[in-house]
Amino acid sequence: MVGPVEPPMLAAWFRHYRWLGVERFLLAFYFPDHVPDVRRHELQAAAREMGIIPIGTSVGPWHEHTNTRLRDTLRHRAGPGWHLLADADEFQQYPAPLAEVIAQAERSGHHVVGGLMLDRVAASGRLTDWRAEGGLDLAFPFGGHLTHRLLHGDPRKIVLARHDVAVTSGNHRAPGHRPDADRICAVHHFKWRSGILDDLRRRVQHFASGTWEERTPAVRDEASRLLTHVGRNGGAINISDPRFAFRRVSLDRMPFGWPAEARGIFTGWRPYTRTGQY
Repeated sequence: MVGPVEPPMLAAWFRHYRWLGVERFLLAFYFPDHVPDVRRHELQAAAREMGIIPIGTSVGPWHEHTNTRLRDTLRHRAGPGWHLLADADEFQQYPAPLAEVIAQAERSGHHVVGGLMLDRVAASGRLTDWRAEGGLDLAFPFGGHLTHRLLHGDPRKIVLARHDVAVTSGNHRAPGHRPDADRICAVHHFKWRSGILDDLRRRVQHFASGTWEERTPAVRDEASRLLTHVGRNGGAINISDPRFAFRRVSLDRMPFGWPAEARGIFTGWRPYTRTGQY
């Protein structure tokens, strides 16, 4: 599911998953009302240049259920087999070739493979633009655990699932199925770029007013926590805060000590209990 990302980001995403071995891509675009027509046409043209014909386009209010509906439409269209689920700002990283990861899951009787979000940020902590020619690793060299340690969001992901396995909203869980906690992939999350603060403010406003429908206040609360944090830190993410464990990482190699780190977070995570504190 692809929102109004920069066309170079979509191109980088496509190259990354092509490199992983994905041969068939099914995309659906979603564009909230504020996105200008020219931006929509640029992204649709970029997809066609990559040889991808979008399955559909959703325009209008971004209700919380919209993403799930589009995703399930794509999965139905994909048909039998294993489905790799990834948003346009998520770059999955595996410890072995994709075919081996799937074969191992099948041998061990798992119908899903899990991932853990690793939030990528600029070295300054500022939410900046990036130059496609420099690459994502150069623009956002630090990876850490912002999603659950600041936003109190669920950092767990279902990254691969058999076609007959239902996956919850946001691809966080597959009821009745538990991934192998010793084989968790890294999901490099390049969300924290220029323009995201406006998107988060818009999300808070529309969900709070009821213009966009929400099922729980969790998404709005996460956005508010990020906005509060950067407001207290001069418009930047505080990458020196030890809670977030930011360090240099790369899409070329797994983070040092990742299996144990990911296992501890994946198995230990629990839903946040609201205290009013950010």
